[in-house]
Amino acid sequence: MSSDDLHREFQFTDQDFELVRKAIYQRAGISLADSKKQMVYSRLARRLRMNQISTFRSYLDMLQSQPNSPEWEEFTNALTTNLTSFFRESHHFDILKQHLAQVGRDGHQINIWCNAASTGEEPYSLAITLMEHFQSASPNAAILASDLDTNVLSKAREGVYSMDKVEKMSPDRIRRYFLKGAGAQEGFARVRPELQKLITYRQINLLDNSWPIRGPFDAIFCRNVMIYFDKPTQRKMLEKFAPLLRKDGLLFVGHSEHLSHVADIYTPCGKTVYRLKG
Repeated sequence: MSSDDLHREFQFTDQDFELVRKAIYQRAGISLADSKKQMVYSRLARRLRMNQISTFRSYLDMLQSQPNSPEWEEFTNALTTNLTSFFRESHHFDILKQHLAQVGRDGHQINIWCNAASTGEEPYSLAITLMEHFQSASPNAAILASDLDTNVLSKAREGVYSMDKVEKMSPDRIRRYFLKGAGAQEGFARVRPELQKLITYRQINLLDNSWPIRGPFDAIFCRNVMIYFDKPTQRKMLEKFAPLLRKDGLLFVGHSEHLSHVADIYTPCGKTVYRLKG
């Protein structure tokens, strides 16, 4: 028994951890590494307290015996990592602007799918990029922003952020696209309604057999998502993206994600940016 085990409020055995790993893989396709045991404990211990359950085994038994329980959503949300920021991996937004300059000439509506929306920083960064490129507060464009975690989607819809997150952008962008709070809201900023109008939020599990969406998309942002899935699951997902992309559409992935295992479908065209092969 480790020192961590001795100081834990709840007993959390290797067998408990394996049961959690199996459950989250079956539910959301997420593959948890051995190194995530402490993270799993700290996040799920809150659920045990909330449900007034004294052991992990009892909590897991409760989930398995109630396949339609709302607790499954809480379980999944707890184990979903949501690290994001405005204009994260900024080179992607520069590449997107270059792409828009090429594909936007025919006047069709630009459609973008951001499928790891988290708390909204990424889709709002995309909305700002569209407004800046088209020099319009109402560009002919639409963003579908989805996530598995319903909690973060609620925060994204609100569009309210602490100033320490917003202030990483230029003063001009803050002035153009945010409303600073006053009084009880001092220290926070809300995105302007024009940005919110460009975005539709929807809960989507990328592991579902079908998605309630229609393409084609000029760009799909699937950044820092595939690191949680094994290679067969990644391939299945990437195969389903392909028919949703325009022939000249771009797929953006995270800085540590590479698509060499689907080289028959995608070819690189920039730093962690891909297009359909052929």
